[in-house]
Amino acid sequence: MHKPLRFAAIAATCAVAGAALYGTGAATADQSTANSTREPHNIGLLVGEIDTYYGTTLDSNGVYQASKDSQYAKDLARLESDAKKYIKKAAGKARHKGEKAAVVFDIDDTLLLSLDYEKKTNYTYNGTTWADYVNKADRPAVFGTPELVAYAESKGVEVFYNSGLSEAQRSAAVANLKKVGADINLDADHMFLKDKTNPPAYLSACATPGAWTCTTVQYKSGTRKHIEDLGYEVVANFGDQYSDLEGGYADRTYKLPNPTYYVS
Repeated sequence: MHKPLRFAAIAATCAVAGAALYGTGAATADQSTANSTREPHNIGLLVGEIDTYYGTTLDSNGVYQASKDSQYAKDLARLESDAKKYIKKAAGKARHKGEKAAVVFDIDDTLLLSLDYEKKTNYTYNGTTWADYVNKADRPAVFGTPELVAYAESKGVEVFYNSGLSEAQRSAAVANLKKVGADINLDADHMFLKDKTNPPAYLSACATPGAWTCTTVQYKSGTRKHIEDLGYEVVANFGDQYSDLEGGYADRTYKLPNPTYYVS
């Protein structure tokens, strides 16, 4: 989730949703502005809309949870139902062609939900508090995604992970994924994390030891290319950010909903 160039969640959500940030427009009869422009979306109202979308509640342990009856959960269910149908079809086609099919999953807010962190930090990012949160290895699953991982494996599709988490967070990520039931291919050959100290050779165009300049798109697409260079056909790529999905090297992409932050 928290990769370079991560914007403040609320402002970025406005941009992604297409809210007019200082777009042209005239003041109303009972309201005027100094430069006759439209105001950005009201932050207080937007936070309320996000809470409604997730059905956010505070549980008995003081953790903010999404509701299984929320619009968020319903949107995920539709996406995952479509994805399962597609994976079944793509797996059969790959077998017929003698190809090795693969799927690639982002982790943060694709498999592990970070809503509690976002709420408690007022949708802002701090590297220290984020690392502490990840290292607790106690995030809940994004609804339905552990089952989607298991479904892909059941159809003979190789599962890979492509995350912006750092190499130092590997053990916590593995522990958390196991805890939510996504205990498939959690070894270093299948889980790709950012290693800025010793970046892999396949990212040499934008990363050398001690000099990491890769954008999120370069890192993610470069990793998918590497997976395909290993002999796999990436039939589906899942992520909650468009930057998880752009850059090619996937037959189909699935954008999971996440209105809490934006990563370019």
